[in-house]
Amino acid sequence: MPRDADRARLIEIIKARSFTTGGEIKLASGRSSNFYFNMKPTMLDPEGASLIGRLICAALEGKKAEMVGGLEMGAVPIATAVAVASQLAGWPLPAFFVRKLAKEHGTQSLVEGLPKGETLKGRRVVILEDVTTTGGSAMKAIEAVRADGAIVERVITVVDRLEGAADNFKAAGITFEPILTAADFKD
Repeated sequence: MPRDADRARLIEIIKARSFTTGGEIKLASGRSSNFYFNMKPTMLDPEGASLIGRLICAALEGKKAEMVGGLEMGAVPIATAVAVASQLAGWPLPAFFVRKLAKEHGTQSLVEGLPKGETLKGRRVVILEDVTTTGGSAMKAIEAVRADGAIVERVITVVDRLEGAADNFKAAGITFEPILTAADFKD
């Protein structure tokens, strides 16, 4: 399926499973909105996950990415979908995730998913997000992976709400690429 057809189908799935309007909803950024994306039903749907994985892989084709990941919980299913799609495409990208808080037992690491003895040091990573408003969640993940020695190649989000994230990432010198934007959901 060509990329435009994948995008169109993903929009349909998000509208049916993950997008609501009306009322006032508080967002992770602290802002309020009259529209909301709860992406878990789309990210955990077989077709939705497959489309997200393929579209992000298409966006990463030819880039210098070595790994993909982001802040728990939203980035975990996305990173998994991208890892699977990249394997099927013949250029596997391993995934990781960043905990919001380190566990008090085990390795006590913020970054999870790496094999024993491996770190992100010197590796080019792409930070993934489900929905981006200001970019605050992605910046938390960026801080953690940079502390682990990673080079942040870019941030890719499934949906950009168009509420300042692009400007915030630009000011921080980070390439930002949305797969879809809130404008795709305005009828």
